[in-house]
Amino acid sequence: MRKGHDGLFVAVRRFGLDPFTGHLFVFLSRRRNRLKILTWSAGGFVVLYKRLERGKFKLPELTPGQVTVQLDSTQLAMMLDGIDLRRVSRPRHWEPPPSRKE
Repeated sequence: MRKGHDGLFVAVRRFGLDPFTGHLFVFLSRRRNRLKILTWSAGGFVVLYKRLERGKFKLPELTPGQVTVQLDSTQLAMMLDGIDLRRVSRPRHWEPPPSRKE
């Protein structure tokens, strides 16, 4: 967790991602009790840092070899609150039926 703005920028680029998109890029420490978030905002980078005094941040299940995961804003908020994302299930959302082609 020694990387600052520039080091996190390089890490995002190594994954083939664009750090200027405004997305939030979250980095966890090895012990998963600390995290940094890098984002681009109004002409500069912002780094947020959070340390848990107890417990660990819980990620959704990863497949072997997977090094990145995409979270939506709800999942990120739950993770920052210490909620185990593997134990949360979402209700199935309604979708319109497929249209028939005639």
